[in-house]
This record gives sequence, structure tokens and C-alpha cells, in this order.
Amino acid sequence: MILAEAALDAIPQHLARHLDGVGIMVEERPDDATLDEMGIDSPWDLTGLYRGTPLGSRSISDPARMPDTILLYREPILLEWIETGVDLAQLVQNVVVHEIAHHFGFSDAEIEALEQQMPPPRR
Repeated sequence: MILAEAALDAIPQHLARHLDGVGIMVEERPDDATLDEMGIDSPWDLTGLYRGTPLGSRSISDPARMPDTILLYREPILLEWIETGVDLAQLVQNVVVHEIAHHFGFSDAEIEALEQQMPPPRR
């Protein structure tokens, strides 16, 4: 969780101020229901997931909803770290940033641009 907290701290302030109420949870791996919902066969292929309604898709007339949550899947992240040799803090930061970008409804190009703006992870 420390790496996830450091990744959150690195989010640019103009975005971070819109993250109030977004929780981060770390689970060992995605469950079967999540994998089925996402159309993913292997639990090792999903490192993170945003559950919520992107900011741009919300309306004041929406019914009450569950809080937005970013799920980080520890075992798939560690497997990717082992397989790729990417710095673990950088990998966690990339997953956190990617999932937060879904909160904002960003496109893939916008996600890539955000990742390029991020400072290196703190040690």
C-alpha cells in the first residue's frame, strides 16, 4: 500500500483535487466474477481496475452510488514485475495512474500523456 500511496502523492494537483472519496484497495488477485465481467481469462492479466462512474458521465439526477474504488491486484503486479524487470515502484505508479485516468474518463492517448507527466516514483 505504501507504493500506491506514493503513486497517489505524485498525481498532478490539478487532477488530485478531484480524487476525494476515491478509495484504493489492494487484493491478492481478481476474483472469477470480475474476470468474467471484464472478459479476461487469466487472473494474471489484470493488474488494476477502476470501479465507479467516470466524472464526465455523472449527473446530479443519478441515484446514490457506491464510492469509486481503484483495485490493485498484488500477485499479477508482482508477476509482471518479475517477468518484465520494470522497477516495482514505477509499475505500481503506472497501474495507479492508469486506473485514476479511468476515473476522469481519459482516452488511451490522454492516459499515455498523463503517464509521461508523472515524476519518477519516490523511494
